[in-house]
Amino acid sequence: MKPIRVAVLTLALLPMAALAADPNAQAQAQAQAEQRAEKQLRLARVLGLAEELELDSQQALKLDETLRKFDERRRPLREQVRESADILERAADGDTAALGQVEQAAQHAFDARAQLAALDREMYQSLSRDLPPQKRAKLALFMARFENRFNKKLRGELREKVKKMNRFRALDNQG
Repeated sequence: MKPIRVAVLTLALLPMAALAADPNAQAQAQAQAEQRAEKQLRLARVLGLAEELELDSQQALKLDETLRKFDERRRPLREQVRESADILERAADGDTAALGQVEQAAQHAFDARAQLAALDREMYQSLSRDLPPQKRAKLALFMARFENRFNKKLRGELREKVKKMNRFRALDNQG
């Protein structure tokens, strides 16, 4: 678990350094932070699953490749959810430009989340295809626990850092 802590610390400090840079550097730093977080999440997930399912290194590499393919398909859907959430948050804060987009943003978020759930189901079926029932149960439990524990924590922390950056940027534009 130590690499996860390092990733969280890195993600916590990176936006502060990006604040001092120009806007293009800020966007680039944010993209790099997201890429690092995704790599750390994938590594933690592969190691956790390999340990939980008692896989050898060859099986773990195959698992990593399968997860990578699903992650590539998940990325645009996660981005769609993130963009919709941003619109909804701005509308909730009273942004008049975002108020007219509420219904569309909510619908896009629900649709993308439904597609993500379908991808999760497909990923489970793909990963569990050759597993005995006990390991399929372990896989299902791990997937649910991992999604809740790590993704929400890291994404929530990253989202908070981005919000802080946006607040500082807004203050900087005012003064």
